[in-house]
Amino acid sequence: MSMTEKRCYYEVLEVSRSATSNEIAVAYRKLAIQYHPDKKPGDEEAVVRFKEAAEAFEVLSDSEKRTRYDRYGHVGLEGGAGFQDIGDIFEAFGDVFGGGVFGDVFGGGQRGRRVRRGANIQCEVTIDLLEAARGMRQTIEFTRQRRCEDCGGNGAQNGTAMESCNYCGGQGQVIQSSGILRMQTTCPSCHGSGQSIQERCDGCRGAGFLEEPVDCEVAIPAGIDNEMQIRLNGEGHPSTTGGPPGDCYCLVHVRDHSLFERQGGHLFCHVPLTYPQAVLGATVSVPTLEGLEEIEIRKGAQPGQVIVLKRRGMPDPRGGLPGDLHVQLNIDVPKKVTDEQEALIRDLAELEHANVTPHRKSFLDKLKEYFVSHETSASDEG
Repeated sequence: MSMTEKRCYYEVLEVSRSATSNEIAVAYRKLAIQYHPDKKPGDEEAVVRFKEAAEAFEVLSDSEKRTRYDRYGHVGLEGGAGFQDIGDIFEAFGDVFGGGVFGDVFGGGQRGRRVRRGANIQCEVTIDLLEAARGMRQTIEFTRQRRCEDCGGNGAQNGTAMESCNYCGGQGQVIQSSGILRMQTTCPSCHGSGQSIQERCDGCRGAGFLEEPVDCEVAIPAGIDNEMQIRLNGEGHPSTTGGPPGDCYCLVHVRDHSLFERQGGHLFCHVPLTYPQAVLGATVSVPTLEGLEEIEIRKGAQPGQVIVLKRRGMPDPRGGLPGDLHVQLNIDVPKKVTDEQEALIRDLAELEHANVTPHRKSFLDKLKEYFVSHETSASDEG
């Protein structure tokens, strides 16, 4: 299902946007039972709905993902939500809902050992606003596991035999009961493999895998926003059970810009005008993502007035129309002026009959006036 075809997650779970965590969990449980693959074998539509409900629950049950989704929609989670197969869903939520939903009730279709995907990896990259606007390819570095060559990934010293796990009896999973609730979980001893090691591999100390640095190129789409994620399929850790590798999620940080403030796809900037420019109109240069652009300021421009430059904002990473650039006009009042400028401004003030501060006087002149005024006042009182 592509991003443009995705349904609203709240619509999928049939809950309101103000739904509580409990209401979301109850709604998901209901749909999981309704569309469970064991209940409707061979029904591809049920599988699609089952995955869709799990994806919606994955996002809306996580406060951080839910906030990002509420603000940006599906694009805010690009590469950060979804499941490759049904096994991922059982792995993620099987323990939460117990065997009553994902095992015993429907005949235990997922019981026992099974192939699992490798674990996902998260890495980060930081770019500036202009790079985010244009899109780019960036080489990222992270650490990933690789299969130990000495033992082939099973953790046993080369040539030694594996034995059945004593904790789970070789099943790879254990069932815990509490009253009427039964939960099927991965065996904590063998981690789902169903086997234990007699003699540990010297190369990996029995882990089966070793850490190694990895360089990978990621395509960052034009218009990506801060805190969005990009999924690199198959670049995660390898599977410990012979399944496909996990994915790598690259979290993108976009630095603040000195001229532009971003709000979604729109950009905002402040442009100073002199008083004469505001009164008489002018042609001024304003910054855009493509460089300086001249715009016409009409006579009588007001402080705080906003001029909107259509489609000069950030591109839409989903392929829609770009945002707008909002140019706010600020009247720049100088702190110092020349004598000639002051004389002209005072002439203007007289024409407007404006009450302005008297002409500047030296400190000694002001001090002399103060004492003369003070002595006069004292004499009148005597």
